[in-house]
Amino acid sequence: MIEQWGLLGVTLSAFLSATILPGNSEVALSAYLLHYPQRVWPALLLASCANAAGSMTSYYAGRAAKWPQTHRAVQWMRRWGLPSLLLAWLPLVGDGLCLAAGWLRWPAVWSALLIFAGKFARYCVIALILV
Repeated sequence: MIEQWGLLGVTLSAFLSATILPGNSEVALSAYLLHYPQRVWPALLLASCANAAGSMTSYYAGRAAKWPQTHRAVQWMRRWGLPSLLLAWLPLVGDGLCLAAGWLRWPAVWSALLIFAGKFARYCVIALILV
């Protein structure tokens, strides 16, 4: 039973960490994996999905935003294109990338897949170090 509550905590922490609310999903995931290393795949998948979903809230906020054409994140995104969303896991920078992708009206499905891929890779590195 405690395993499931721990997984819920990892999921909530991952979602909140990807929004403008403070959170530290890496710490929650690490603590969970130290106690339940046999549950690495469910933890990785749930944390990655929840963290990507949190970033997609920023993406949709960007769709509704009125930003100037000269905003730094928008300029950067135009230069590097859709693959730049692989860096959405970066602290502070990642939020701006997701907002800019929404503002630029980049395809939501591709944006979500690239955001997920970057976040999953980051969590896999954490898991490889711990397990």
